[in-house]
Amino acid sequence: MRMILASFIACVIALAAWAQTPAEQLPSINLPPDLQRVLSDYEAAWLKKDAKALSELFAEDGFVLSTGRPPVRGREAIKVRYANSGGDLFLRAWAYAAEGSTGYIIGGYSKAKGEPDIGKFTLTLQKGKDGRWLIMSDMDNGNATRN
Repeated sequence: MRMILASFIACVIALAAWAQTPAEQLPSINLPPDLQRVLSDYEAAWLKKDAKALSELFAEDGFVLSTGRPPVRGREAIKVRYANSGGDLFLRAWAYAAEGSTGYIIGGYSKAKGEPDIGKFTLTLQKGKDGRWLIMSDMDNGNATRN
């Protein structure tokens, strides 16, 4: 009987520990350098709270599609939207594709490398006239549930 009780208690403890473990994250993938630059430049501009630099990562008529806010279109509107925004940010890719002048990156974000994702994003991309990838749309949302 003691053996059964000890096994039961061990199972309860293991289940309690499992229930407190954050959901398993999707694995990161490596991006080609020209696509990784989009994420690296975004992180750098966000850290500096540089709305102008952020807006310049977008196509001239690009979109920002944020949770709970109306969409904005165009670099000037994006610069206004991102004014006073920024801070620590780490972006990691889960999937991507690029063909011709269009592409996308899907991934997660956190405040620092190695921390659990606090949200996810999709970036649709368009190649600029200079061959550099620009963001056509940035859609993101947090992982926290709403009540």
